[in-house]
Parts: sequence; C-alpha cells; structure tokens
Amino acid sequence: MRLLGPFSEKKLGPDSAGAGEGRFEAQGKGLFITLKGISKSYAAVSALAELDLAIPPGSIFGIIGKSGAGKSTLLRIMSLLESPDRGEVYYGGERVDTLRGAALRERQRKMGMIFQNFNLMSSRNVSGNISYPLEIGGMHKRRIQERVEELLELVDIRDKRKARLRELSGGQKQRVAIARALAASPEILFCDEATSALDPMTTRSILSLIQGLREKLRITVVLITHQMEVIRAICEEVAVLYEGRLAERGTVEEVFANPRSAAARELLTGRGGSAGGIND
Repeated sequence: MRLLGPFSEKKLGPDSAGAGEGRFEAQGKGLFITLKGISKSYAAVSALAELDLAIPPGSIFGIIGKSGAGKSTLLRIMSLLESPDRGEVYYGGERVDTLRGAALRERQRKMGMIFQNFNLMSSRNVSGNISYPLEIGGMHKRRIQERVEELLELVDIRDKRKARLRELSGGQKQRVAIARALAASPEILFCDEATSALDPMTTRSILSLIQGLREKLRITVVLITHQMEVIRAICEEVAVLYEGRLAERGTVEEVFANPRSAAARELLTGRGGSAGGIND
C-alpha cells in the first residue's frame, strides 16, 4: 500500500515530540561503526557474504531489504549479540567482535536497542521498565529515580510514570522502550523495525522523537527496516541488502532519485515484495 500524508513529502524535522526540551545534555558524538568482510552462515544457508559497510558517527543510517535479505543477522552482529564467521567489526578504532566476558558486557552497555514489539515487562509499570537496566547496572537508588525522571521528560511521558503497560497506546509503549534504551547513556541506538507495528501518525511522532534524540544526544542511530518511506523520513544514508550482500549504498536522496540496483528499484516500486508504506 502506498503511504499517504507527510511521509511522502519531505524528511521529518525535530518538533514537539519530546526530544527538544528538558535538561539532558549531549552524551557524545556517536561512534563510527565499520564492518569489514562480514560473512555469516547458519547450517548450509548463507545469511551474509563478504559485507563491507561504514556508518558515520552521529548519523541516522538506514539498512533496508526484503525479508531474508540479512538485516536481522547484520543487526545481531553489529550489536555484538553474535559473532561473524569471518570478518571484523569496529566501533571507532576498537575491534569489538572479538570481545568476550566482562569487556563484551561493558561494550554492550554502551548501546541501546528498540524493537517492533517493544520488549517491555508487563510485571513492571513505566518507571520500573525504564529503571531496570540501571538496577542491574548497580546504580544507586536515588540516582536511578533522578535518571528515570530525566528520561520520562526526554521522551515526553512524564504523566505516565506509574501507568501499567496495558494502559498505554502503542506509541506510548515505544516511548517507554526508547527511554529504557537510553537509560545507560548509549553511544549507539539500534532501531529494529521500531515503527512497523504503529499507525502512520504515531510512526511520524516516533521518528521525529528519534531524530530529535540524535541531534540532542549526539548518538549514532542505525535504523533497520523494510519500509522505504521510513528511510526517507529521517535517514541521511541507506544501505540496501539483497540475499546477504550489499546491493547499494548512498545518500537517501541518491538512492531514491537514481537507484542503481535491482533490489533498490524493487523496494521503491513495491513490485515483487513488501517494500513500501507504513501500512504494509
């Protein structure tokens, strides 16, 4: 289905969606993520093959492809949940795919992740969900309370601090998930189909929030999706995956105006697969 409304007009800009106000200071300048010759197979199936990719620090970078293109595998490798069979992953100048034990856990605490299905705990209220990573990280109770209040303000759900998850809309749940992902002041925010379960208006609000967070906190945002209009809304650059390989990479303007690969053209037209609008 074609996307109607503001997504089809222009990139989103930061608005009143919750990232522009408050007392949060920039956390850093993001990290340069570099992937060199990444290959990964499961049994006899190749998920990624000799993939090279560089993601600039402080950018909002989109990774797109149809189901089975290798997006999820790439995300797990970039976020250090899995190791590649071959290849290297660098954050800045540090090789990270070889980290193990305490060093790996420490590095993982410096990244945030948000998902399509929110991954929240129904046994906890909003504040309890946001505080959870701080609790397991050993932060002092008073500082946890202060940090939770900061995060509630940052994502504009201060009035929902004591609400149960069943009382929240999908967009509010995703704001809780974003706050939790930012709790430990990450340098990288990974977004795994973060708007796929949301309606177009809520999607616009969440994307505006993510864009504002990048600009305010100066973090690197990596956005994994199958929706070209989400890429066009906020990303600066995009990588197109096809059957585990990098089919194309360029600025969003370049790829939309003059797609060089058959995979990008197929995603733009929606022919032969699910590619297009928020309502897919």
